[in-house]
This record gives sequence, structure tokens and C-alpha cells, in this order.
Amino acid sequence: MKVFLMFRDRDFSLEEGVLANASELIQDLELNTLFQAMSGGDSFLREVAKVAVLASLKDQETILYRQEVLSDCLEFQAIVKELYTLSVDSIGRESKIWGWFSLSSPNSLLHRSVEALGLFVGSLEHLRKISDEHSSKFRSEGFRRLFGMIAQELDDTYLQTVKDQLKQLEFRDGILMSADLGSDLRGKNYILHGLAVKELGWFDKVQEWVGQIAHKRGSGLTFEVDPRDEAGFRALEAIRTEGIVNVAVALAESSDHILSFFKALRQELGFYIGCLNLREKLDAKQEPFCLPRPLLDRDETLGCRGIYDVCLALNTEERVVGNDIAGENTALFMITGANRGGKSTLLRSIGLAQLMMQCGMFVPAREFAANICQGVFTHFKREEDAGMKSGKLDEELSRMSAIVERITPRCMLLLNESFASTNEREGSEIARQIVRALLEKKVKIFYVTHMFDLADGFHRQCRDSVLFLRAERLDNGTRTYRLLEGPPEPTSYGEDLFRRIFQSKTDSFQRPMQ
Repeated sequence: MKVFLMFRDRDFSLEEGVLANASELIQDLELNTLFQAMSGGDSFLREVAKVAVLASLKDQETILYRQEVLSDCLEFQAIVKELYTLSVDSIGRESKIWGWFSLSSPNSLLHRSVEALGLFVGSLEHLRKISDEHSSKFRSEGFRRLFGMIAQELDDTYLQTVKDQLKQLEFRDGILMSADLGSDLRGKNYILHGLAVKELGWFDKVQEWVGQIAHKRGSGLTFEVDPRDEAGFRALEAIRTEGIVNVAVALAESSDHILSFFKALRQELGFYIGCLNLREKLDAKQEPFCLPRPLLDRDETLGCRGIYDVCLALNTEERVVGNDIAGENTALFMITGANRGGKSTLLRSIGLAQLMMQCGMFVPAREFAANICQGVFTHFKREEDAGMKSGKLDEELSRMSAIVERITPRCMLLLNESFASTNEREGSEIARQIVRALLEKKVKIFYVTHMFDLADGFHRQCRDSVLFLRAERLDNGTRTYRLLEGPPEPTSYGEDLFRRIFQSKTDSFQRPMQ
């Protein structure tokens, strides 16, 4: 049995290959806040969210496949949560069954497998009940296929046959087996008899080893072992072990198969439960979200309405300001304007939305459409090196070199105040050459900068192919945290910050003494 809720043709695994620069993305985009919100405090859900987000999808078909499943989850969240709880409970009950076992102890292996399968049958009946009652409501291909598989493979006849077989495998009336006589007068080719096994899917190997004869004792010769004959009892136990070993192994494999199914169900539903957890938090703050439109990677596009930084929204009590961007056939976005005007926040919101879209999630915006990127890279400013092993410019160039070695065409690069650690003329020239080289390699770039020489140079030479966004500042110096289309200005209005921070102190110093 396969789940197929994350991929159309394969299972989702926590061993999925995440982006090579995952640690930088987590730091620069503050992804731990997103993972915590999705997990709801559950460490397993946190790991699922982390892997799913950072194992960014590259194909439109799979993204849309997940979006369909997510739409069903958003509409029928009570049913989805019931399925997830069922998988968690099934795994938990199985783990509490007594003892460890090994193939060297077929008897304990058999008893543990029978007990585990008995628990799983109850879970499978519950699963079938959920499917029968609710499958007609779901519209996504993923859920339709899952419920169709449940209906086909877990019908009433099958479940009843499994229960009957498990009851017989308790061997309350003893066991009946046959064997051939070997050349050394020892038994060989032991076959267990007495179980009329039908086609049971997961129990095919049991059927292979269990004979199909009637429950009738013949009138052949018998013998009894003296109660004090310990050696005789050990010999009988050895014969019994030979008879049940293959059945015990087959039952263990069947139990593991069902356990693997519930683990896969828990893992794949875990991603959507994380999405539901995030939705509840955004609903509580009345923040909007939408299912994005993933475009083919050859379309250099970013169009959105009301995009906002979801991690900022989760960490503040107030609602955050959203922004609109219309960047069709645009590969370079230059973001300039007033200090503390929301430029870095917008940059993070774009990176977060891109990653969320490419794992099949909803995104924090009223509308969002963007081309699929082959990777997302960040180059944000860092704190001064406490060890003084290198200067800030050397450190920036070293990180950029590492990015250039890994970045490929159709990737996205987010630059936040890059190369501002040197003078403006030198920093602008370094940035200009790097940006132009990456644009030639079809890399999509978002650049937050205060370097007027850099921004103005692109505005004068490439204004038709670059989208310029500028942080809005009102005449009285108020920041609205909205980013509007507009050419770069030679000032970032740092004097506004100076007045806000120091004006009251200056006034108090200049106030005459009474």
C-alpha cells in the first residue's frame, strides 16, 4: 500500500535532499519561525516541515499536485486530522508491544507479529470506515487514489479473513505439520498445516508456507512425552520451531509492511497538518494567504498583491503591511529608499513566498504568481567577524564566491546590502560586475541597496529591463512600509532617524534653565 499524497509516483522521505545552502536560508529568511508555527510544538512535524520546505520542488506538475491535496486538507481539515491521529496512534500502540525479537526466536517473533497485526486490523477497519464515509467529498487526485486503494484492498472479506487467520495462528489447539525424512534420519521440508488461507495480499508469504488441509486428526500412531522428560520437550520444541519459522518470518514482514504504511501516512499527512497549523495562526491574525500560480522556469516573472513577511507576522501582534509587485519578464529588481522603510522585510517575504510555493504550500499574499526557480540563494549582511580573521569585504566576497560556484541558470538570488562594507564607488563597481555576470547566466536577482551609484547606473542604462522599487516616505518622514515603483534617490533619509532618536535629547540639552 502506498500513500502518494506528496508525489504522484513515489513516497516522501525525511531523507529528501534539501538545498545545499539550507543553513543560510534558515538564517537569512528566519525560517525557524515558520517551522515552529507549522509544528505546533511537535518535533516530528517540525522536521517534516523543514525537509519539505528546503527540498524545493522544481517541476510545476508536482507543485500543482500538492496544491490540490492541500485544498482538500483546507476544506476537510477535521477528517485529515482524524487520519493523522489514526496513523500516530497505530504507530504508538505497535511500539508498546512487549519485547525485542530476532529470527533466532521464531516463537517470540510469531507471537509479537500476531499481536501487532491484531492491533493493525483495528486501525485498518477504522481507516476503511473513514474512507467509506468521506471519500466522495475529496476532489484531489492524491486523496482519490488513496481512498480508492483503501476500498479495493481493505474490503470486508479481506479484513474478516485476516482476523480469522490471526485467530488460528494463536495455535490454541496445537499445531499440525508434516516433514520429509532426510538421509540422516532427521526431519526436513517442514510444512505447517491446518489453515485454509485465501488471497490476503500482505499475507501471500504466509500462504506460501502454510498447507491447506482439513482439520481432521487421523487414526495414525501417537506417543506422549513423559512430563519429566526435559530432553523430549526440548526436542519437540525444536520440531515446533522448524514448523513455524517460515510463517513467523512472513508474519513479521506483513506487520512491517503495514507499519511502514502508517509511518508513510503520518509523514506525508504531517506536511499538510503543518500547513493547517500555520493557517490557524494566520486566520487568528486575519492575515491573507492564497494558493500561488507556479509558472514554468523559463518565464522570469513575479506578480503579487499584498505579499508580506509571514515570519514577521507570526512574531508581532500587529498586522503587517503587504506590498504589490508587477514584474513580468523581469530578471532584476532593485529595491532602494528610506532607511527602515521595509526593504529587507520585502526581500525576506519574496524568498519565503518562493520557497513556500515550491513545496506546494499556500503563500502569504492575496495573489502570487512566479516562475519556478532551480534554487534560492541569499547574500545578506553579517555581523563583524569577532575573531578578526578577515575584513567584512573579504567575508562578503568569500560568501559570494561560494554562491557563484553553486548557482545555476534559472535560480533566484536575494542580495541585502551586499558590498556596502566598503566605500560606495568600490562597492558599486564590485556589485555591478557580479550582477551583470549573473544576469547573463539567467539568474533572477533581487537587490536591496543604499548605494545610489549602483542603483542609478542600472536606472540610466537598463531602466526598461529592471523593476525599481522604492520604500515610501511621507513628507513628514513617516515610513509606511510600502514599496512603490520609482527611480532610486540619492538619499536614504538617514536624517529622519537622527531626528527621531536624538532630537528629544538635543531639545532637553538646549532648554534654558529656569
